[in-house]
Amino acid sequence: MDTTQEDETAGRSSSGVTVKPVVNAVRILRFLTETDTPERAADIARQLSINPSTCFNILRTLAAEDMVAFDSASKTYSPGLGLAKLVGHLVTQGQRLDIARPLLQQFAARFHVTVTLWRQMGYDRIVLVSSEASPTDLRIDMAIGQRLPIFMGASGRLFAAEVDLDPTAMRAAFDKIRWARPLEFDEYCQQVQFAKEHQWAIDDGYFSAGIMAIAAPVRDRAGAISFAVSAVMFRGQYIGADADKLGGEVRKLADKLSNLLF
Repeated sequence: MDTTQEDETAGRSSSGVTVKPVVNAVRILRFLTETDTPERAADIARQLSINPSTCFNILRTLAAEDMVAFDSASKTYSPGLGLAKLVGHLVTQGQRLDIARPLLQQFAARFHVTVTLWRQMGYDRIVLVSSEASPTDLRIDMAIGQRLPIFMGASGRLFAAEVDLDPTAMRAAFDKIRWARPLEFDEYCQQVQFAKEHQWAIDDGYFSAGIMAIAAPVRDRAGAISFAVSAVMFRGQYIGADADKLGGEVRKLADKLSNLLF
């Protein structure tokens, strides 16, 4: 990239009026979206031939508006959720899921879990639409497209908490599910109530032996569950207070996804 030439020509308009800070902000956003890795402010300033102090102030403003994301540990910047949300009406659902993928990958790597995204399909099923595994030797892989009964797993408890079924209908749906280990209906109902109160749910080996999942609802603008995001791990990997903390983190992830996808 010839940054000198670009700097000389950037921002020219048919009216001949140029607001240089706006031009530089656009150039920074374009640079970050074309770069595969997060970048430090000093490197961005050097690559684009922008005064370092000016570049830092622009980045700080863009971060405050969620146009870029700042990683305090590495002191780097990357495209923010606000940027994706700004153009959200121009992209399809599949493209939105592609935009969300880095967020799922980061969470999977940070907590050493597999992150899955489930969507309701019809009135009685959920389907797996996205799955990102932790970059470790021992991990859980889940196939995109698999379907489950809507009330099964940690995600199922979230959907069960949203529907207005009478106990008889709920029991009938519950009895059709093949659980990996014994689960009493009353205990399941208590877990559904927990999900309703805390906005996250847990399945400790009932969906699949040896596997635990923690899920939280991804809501649309109307407040309805559109997706459920789950952290899937081996049983015993997170227990007690650590599992509760992870539940809170999954809920935060769900909130970010709600803002990004809707």
